[in-house]
Amino acid sequence: QVQVAESGGGLVQAGGSLRLACTVSGLRGGFEYYSMGWFRQAPGKEREGVACIERTGSSTFNEDAVKGRFAISRDNAKNTLYLQMNSLKPEDTAMYYCAPAGCSPRIYVSTFFSEADTWGQGTQVTVSS
Repeated sequence: QVQVAESGGGLVQAGGSLRLACTVSGLRGGFEYYSMGWFRQAPGKEREGVACIERTGSSTFNEDAVKGRFAISRDNAKNTLYLQMNSLKPEDTAMYYCAPAGCSPRIYVSTFFSEADTWGQGTQVTVSS
């Protein structure tokens, strides 16, 4: 069974930075064989893709709202995904999750993960104005 654990969230002022981390276990074949994504969900809104990275880390994708501010990376030796968030805005306030993902043409949750519904607890990011 896939298990994910997100960490690193917190309360920060607008313009500040946070670095999120997500450790993953239980992926068939291993973490390094999956593209991974960060997703977020604000109160009253649907979950949306934020950033995605392909298996080797050679290609990354960011949704327009975070381009130039967020950077996704991964350490396959540690089964860990990261999201460096700079120049944070109040509209970035949300619960952040990671999941196996597809990166193109839009960031989306891998079907097998979505169907299994084994999301982690997420990590809360709150940006004050």
